[in-house]
Amino acid sequence: MLTRKQYELLRFIQDRLREDGVPPSFDEMKEALDLRSKSGIHRLITALEERGFIRRLPNRARAIEIVKLPEQAVPGAAPRGKFTPNVIEGSLGRVRPMVSTAEPEARPDFVTIPVMGRIAAGTPISAIQSRSSTIALPPDMLGSGEHFALEVRGDSMIDAGINDGDTVVIRRQDNADTGDIVVALIDDEEATLKRLRKRGSSIALEAANTAYETRVLGPDRVRIQGRLVSLFRRY
Repeated sequence: MLTRKQYELLRFIQDRLREDGVPPSFDEMKEALDLRSKSGIHRLITALEERGFIRRLPNRARAIEIVKLPEQAVPGAAPRGKFTPNVIEGSLGRVRPMVSTAEPEARPDFVTIPVMGRIAAGTPISAIQSRSSTIALPPDMLGSGEHFALEVRGDSMIDAGINDGDTVVIRRQDNADTGDIVVALIDDEEATLKRLRKRGSSIALEAANTAYETRVLGPDRVRIQGRLVSLFRRY
């Protein structure tokens, strides 16, 4: 899971390595991402390295190796279930097929994602609200399926890199695997963003902040609304 700037930098490095065989300089990265100083690039590089997406090779100038790409950069991952609550209106949030490159003016360069109110990363708040705004994202940050976005409120997921004020992009589905970060609806009343853990016949909703306790609930009390696939942060 990456912020938008981290994702943009990773893609820029990947493109330059593919085209030139060498990574870009910090000045080139700064210019490409429209940052004011190289200190911002240092922070982004460090974050990518800590998350295991790149590796800096010692004793070599401009030596950066791409280790892996984030899941959201790999299109075609099919959704794993039907999403019960109808929170997506019309075709908003659906990734459209790419048209022929012979018609570049018709190519859908961005997908419009509806922002469906706020989600708690802390004490659960009211369930998902109606669409309040939209954001536009490139299709390769999403993959296939239908998506919606939520504004994060609270700090229970900060150790997973999700901060208060971030916008999370969710692929709608009604099941998930242990370890996935999901939007969970509790008792059809409260929605929360937590890491899913399956414990026998029970479901644990785990925070990424030691100040919060893990909630263990019966499966009849929890409905999965979708799985986190991307994160958007405004600087």
